[in-house]
Parts: sequence; C-alpha cells; structure tokens
Amino acid sequence: MSVPEQQHTGTTGRLYGVGLGPGDPDLMTVRAVQIIGEADVVAYHSARHGRSIARSIAARYIRPDHVEEALVYPVTTETTDHPGGYRGALDEFYEEAAARLAVHLDAGRTVAVLAEGDPLFYGSYQHMHKRLADRYATEVIPGVTSVSAAAARLGTPLVEAEEVLTILPGTLPEEELTARLASTDSAVVMKLGRTFPAVRRAFEASGRLPEARYVERATMAGERTGDLADIDADSVPYFAVAVLPSRIDAPRPSPAAGRDTGEVVVVGTGPAGPLWLTPETRGALAAADDLVGYTTYLDRVPVRPGQLRHGSDNKVESERAEFALDLARRGRRVAVVSGGDPGVFAMATAVLEVASQDAYTDIAVRVLPGVTAANAAAARAGAPLGHDYATISLSDRLKPWEVIAERLRAAATADLVMALYNPGSRSRTWQVGKARDLLLEHRSPDTPVVLGRDVGGPSESVRTVRLADLDPAEVDMRTLLIVGSSQTRWVRRGDGRQIVWTPRRYPEG
Repeated sequence: MSVPEQQHTGTTGRLYGVGLGPGDPDLMTVRAVQIIGEADVVAYHSARHGRSIARSIAARYIRPDHVEEALVYPVTTETTDHPGGYRGALDEFYEEAAARLAVHLDAGRTVAVLAEGDPLFYGSYQHMHKRLADRYATEVIPGVTSVSAAAARLGTPLVEAEEVLTILPGTLPEEELTARLASTDSAVVMKLGRTFPAVRRAFEASGRLPEARYVERATMAGERTGDLADIDADSVPYFAVAVLPSRIDAPRPSPAAGRDTGEVVVVGTGPAGPLWLTPETRGALAAADDLVGYTTYLDRVPVRPGQLRHGSDNKVESERAEFALDLARRGRRVAVVSGGDPGVFAMATAVLEVASQDAYTDIAVRVLPGVTAANAAAARAGAPLGHDYATISLSDRLKPWEVIAERLRAAATADLVMALYNPGSRSRTWQVGKARDLLLEHRSPDTPVVLGRDVGGPSESVRTVRLADLDPAEVDMRTLLIVGSSQTRWVRRGDGRQIVWTPRRYPEG
C-alpha cells in the first residue's frame, strides 16, 4: 500500500520509493515497472564496489536516457575514522545522498529510488524517505519481501491461525535473539553473513535449531535452501535468512522417536496471564508434547495443535508429578504448569520429590523460574520487599499451625518484612486473625499491610491497611499479604496514590 501522498504546490518533481521484490525481475509489480519507465532519474544504493543489486534487478527497464544516481555507501561493515563513528559516517552519507536527489526534484524531475524487497522494510530507501517526503510529493511502491520469498521457496507456511511471526535482524545481541526465538511461534532472522555463527548459536540455545531452515538469495541466481544446522558458516552471504516455519501441521518426528526417555520441565506462569511469562517459559511451553497441571493454570497457556493437555484438581500434586514423569519415561517432552514461581509453594518440589524415587532418577527434570505472587504484589504496591524479608505460608494443610506460629514469631522478632501466602480459603478462615494477633505482639498497630488480590488478573485489587485494621473476612486464597517491618514506610504521593516501601539501609543499634 502506498503511503498517503503529500500535498505540494509549485513545479518540483515527484519522489518514488520503488520496491523491486526479492531478486527475480519477474516478481516486480506492474506499478514498479511503470514508475521506473516514467521516471527521469533512477537512483540506487550500492557498496563501494559499485555493484548494485537493486540496479541489476531493474536493469531491463533502465533506459539509456535515464539519469542514474549511484548512491555509494562510504562504509558497510568495515571501520571508519569518521569523528561520529560508523553511525556518524552513515548519517552524513544519507544527508548528502538526499541533497543530491533534492537537486533533481527541485528541477522538476521525477526520481525513482530503487529498493530490493519492500522500500520500508529494512530498506535503504527509508533514509531518503525520512529526509525528503515532507518536502516533495512522494509515493512508495511496495514490493515482495525476502520473507515472503523465502517461505515460497521453502514451500511451507510461515504462520497459520493465531501463530505469531517475529522478524529479527541477525545483528541483535545473541542473548536477545535467543530469548525472542524461544518465545515466538514462527520467525525469520535477516541480515546473516557475518552474524551467522551467533544466530546459529541462538537457535541452538533456544531449542529451535531442529526446526530452522535456511534460504540464500531467494528467487535469484545462486539460490540455496536447506536445514540451518547443516549450513557452513563460512559460506553464508548477507542476503540470506533463517526461517522458523509454522508449527501447525508441520512434519515432526513422533514425540518418542530417537529418545529412550523424555524430559519434564516445571514452569511458572507468573501470577496471571501471558504478560507475566518469561521468554524461556514460552519456549518450553511451545516445545512440549504434553502439558500437565492444575486446570486453572493450564487455561493460561495457548492451545497448540498436536499438544496434549492433562488438567487436574489442585490437591493432587504428587499424582500429577508421577503422571508427568511416567509420560517422560515414554519419551514425551512434558511441561508441568504451575502458577507464580514453581519453586515457591508450588509444583517444583512435588515433581522433584517424586523424581528422586529410584524409578525416575534417569528422567531429566528442569525448573524454570516465574514471577512470584510476592514480587507481583510488591511491585504493584511500591517496594515493600526492599530489604530482608521472609516468605511464609499460612496453610496448615502440610504443616502444623504451631510451626507456622513459631516462624511468624521468629520473623517478627527479627523485624523482617513478611510475605504471607495461602492466608485463607473456604475451609480455613481463622488463620489470618490468629496471625494478625500474634504479629501485633511484636509490631506497631500502624504497621502497613499490603493486600494483593488477583494481581495481574481481571479482578486485581491492591490496597494497604494498618495491621490493627486487617480484617480476615477480606482475605481469601487469591490474596497475598505483605506485612511491613518497623522500617517500612507508607506514604501518599501528590497524585493521591499510596505507596509502600522498605528502605535498603537499616539503622544501626
């Protein structure tokens, strides 16, 4: 689609950014051919060797009477002694190139700037556009991108249904590439060449290398395709892309193929929905053959074709862990889904406890962290966990109340901030009141208490009350309590918002 035409008066010329497609001249659009034919000036970028890929694509349509403007980059990947460094050298070049084109436009000539692929998709033309489009009538002619060409040459869908496609430059830091590849459905990594070794390592670290394909010079002479894992790094040019195609209906080996045993990965979904998932967790969830977990937590995970989901009640942790390990023993890749962080009053302990039995010691088990309920509630309230704190569950289902009371006294005596999990439920209604009364023996009645309920969810509520005013009737299983120390501050800011924070420095004596 063309950008909106700018309204101009006078006799100045017209600027066109002409997308040429991925390389095969037959893939140029009719409009692109028309504009080149009507232009007075044809401009194109090239490296210092002077050979322009854009010009070679459009060569059959360039007439002898065309005025040609070769915009030659002063640097590409080499170093420069420009006082502004690499970026300074390029900015100066773009200014000079735009000025050269402006001379033609001011003289009333029509200028067509050629661009491989699409002009506004990682294209050199965009730098001319940003400098000239506000001064001259301008139109952008879209072109077939290398992304679309690569998918076509591979003969495989890029994305289907609700899948997400991520476009990444290979010049990103390796860790950033790894995180993004792990968390997306499909991806295309561009600008390979010298970046290829780091890109390949990112695919491997994200667990996506077996799926990855490679396309070089799509639709052009010398085109090459293959599995990314088989490509020699020394042979990779700049005009190559790495592709993670759609997973839907993609040919995959059976889950147990080539594996005597599978793997169990215990993941934390954070306190609520997708915004709280880490990239590593997203990747593990997408790669799993089976998802096992409490149904409420499984509902947070997108449904993927071919993936089996095994939901259960919240009170069968050991059975759930054993079921997951049995699946892995048959060669399945299993993700055990937990809320918050799986290692904080959650499924990681249950899985590891069962995995320590002789029958399961050969099963690989990994635990991936998640955002804890305490961290989520604390962030909403301010920074009440800014100093030392204790995390205590008020549930007496797995330990006696006497142990809980002893730990509350110890934490209160040590003047620790406390994050109190599992404060109450339909069958447990008295623990909050008991805990409040016990803490009042050691804390001021004015001690701030944060009540964070359903943080990140649709019924989120975060508020602060005095310890003396803590009402057990307002606390349920979805609520987390943060009880301040003697140093915790509770202030109202100018915007009316209350914030709670605990200083990092503790007073001497």
